[in-house]
Amino acid sequence: MANKAPVWTLAGLFAAALTLAACDENEQGRILRYEKGTYLGPPDAPLDEATREELRFRARQQAGS
Repeated sequence: MANKAPVWTLAGLFAAALTLAACDENEQGRILRYEKGTYLGPPDAPLDEATREELRFRARQQAGS
């Protein structure tokens, strides 16, 4: 009977490579537990006054004023 150690070694290396390839960098650190009605992501960046004024202008345009 042939020695099956090389087959198991190759199978183990293949499984390890497959597992590591499945670890997508974009998936790391994402929220896994959600709370209903609560935003758990990073806080929004504050808007500067010029951006606020532009948004006010656009809102007035859409309202027809």
